[in-house]
Amino acid sequence: KALQSLIWEKNKVLFKGDQIHDVVITPKKQITDERGKIMHLMKSTDLAFQKFGEVYVSCGYPGVVKAWHIHTKMTINDCCIKGMIKLVIYDCRKESSTYGNLMEINMGEDNYCSVKIPPGLANGYKAYGSELAYLINCADLPHEKEELIYIDPFENDIPYDWELKHG
Repeated sequence: KALQSLIWEKNKVLFKGDQIHDVVITPKKQITDERGKIMHLMKSTDLAFQKFGEVYVSCGYPGVVKAWHIHTKMTINDCCIKGMIKLVIYDCRKESSTYGNLMEINMGEDNYCSVKIPPGLANGYKAYGSELAYLINCADLPHEKEELIYIDPFENDIPYDWELKHG
């Protein structure tokens, strides 16, 4: 499979791997001045917005892997507002035209964007850098333990290695 990347004009929204059907990467606006900044997250007018279910924050220490999760009903919209993470998405939907595709998105303060992840995709992240990373999820449904599938981050059938890739 060919390596693909997407680049927007002002924001460096990049992904590595192959596009996955229904995953939407959206550059987010930051308004800064001498007082601080405003970081846009989600508007009801955004193409990725479906409906409001809940918002929560997942925090990860540098080097920690928080994966794999598959939501069977919930659409999530991830946005890293502090620190940096590598978000990885794997299409394990057998009926999908992009079945088996894998995407890596480096996101956070240096690449401010949101990523819409529909139900049925395995996803997780690894925090990197020198500080705690804060990942906000604006989901379309309230959390239900029954609709979430957990998979071990290292021992599984997903063709991905979380180790740092040098070179």
